[in-house]
Amino acid sequence: MSTTFATPSATEPLAKFTDPDVTATGEPRARVALRQLETLWFNTGTLCNITCRNCYIESSPTNDALVYLTAAEVSRFLNEAKQLGTREIGFTGGEPFMNPEILAMLGEALAMGFDVLVLTNAMTPMQRPRIKEGLMELHRRFGSKLCLRVSLDHHTQARHEEERGLNTWQPAILGLDWLCASGFRTAIAGRTCWHETADMARQGYAQLFKERGWSIDADDAGQLMLFPEMAGSDTVPEITTRCWSILGKSPDEMMCASSRMVVKRNGAVAPVVLPCTLLPYDTAFEMGTTLADAGKADGGMFDSGAVKLCHRHCAEFCVLGGGSCS
Repeated sequence: MSTTFATPSATEPLAKFTDPDVTATGEPRARVALRQLETLWFNTGTLCNITCRNCYIESSPTNDALVYLTAAEVSRFLNEAKQLGTREIGFTGGEPFMNPEILAMLGEALAMGFDVLVLTNAMTPMQRPRIKEGLMELHRRFGSKLCLRVSLDHHTQARHEEERGLNTWQPAILGLDWLCASGFRTAIAGRTCWHETADMARQGYAQLFKERGWSIDADDAGQLMLFPEMAGSDTVPEITTRCWSILGKSPDEMMCASSRMVVKRNGAVAPVVLPCTLLPYDTAFEMGTTLADAGKADGGMFDSGAVKLCHRHCAEFCVLGGGSCS
């Protein structure tokens, strides 16, 4: 899934998201510099216990394109992040609780003083006795420094299972029941692909939260995040330097202004740093094997550490969709 940069002939139109520096219309491509590394993400591996209809990272029980990170590999990056003043560490997947060393990773990050966010489906992997016991111990020691954000794609069973598959609702609900009853700081991630307004969605979630007795505020965007869909349509426009003023947005608002993600590819010797959680497979967006290397990545998709917005996810999810995983 890597990107190649082809040089078109004088008569051949330039395809979208091809040239790192100019768009298909010949305008300068927008780029985003790292303002501050607020959140460092770790993809703990793409293996998951379920297969969703439209998972942007294509996680499944058989996809090991990104293999399990080890606690030792994570530790090296945590030490770097501490030196850079990073506030938050995020763990995503796949399903993070399938990684056999996830509790050790969470424990070290919390012990170092980071806020820690885990993205989970709250299903069987999280509900295993060993994991629940470990989470309870971390909650006892670190309290609200640990947050678990559960993917609940809609506030109704039918639509949630339309995305996640049959028999995925009840296990997620049971996991959320346990998290909320146990006092964990808990958030929800939903989707906006259901042809309902944001207000309608929040009202639906609020009713569900009330019925289940979950202390989650549906009106708080930090507690209920509604993510834009990434359909990968050819109609997605490219983001030029003019777009910032046209849209009334700043590069500093984009996820890659404050985040980076660490992944380890199947067969690779070492993990690599990527600009964000949305570009896990495209090797053109690899920034190096350390955060220091990432800070000075140059050429191709990068300009002295700044990221050129040469991917449809940059436009569809972040700039136009207003989405951020943090």
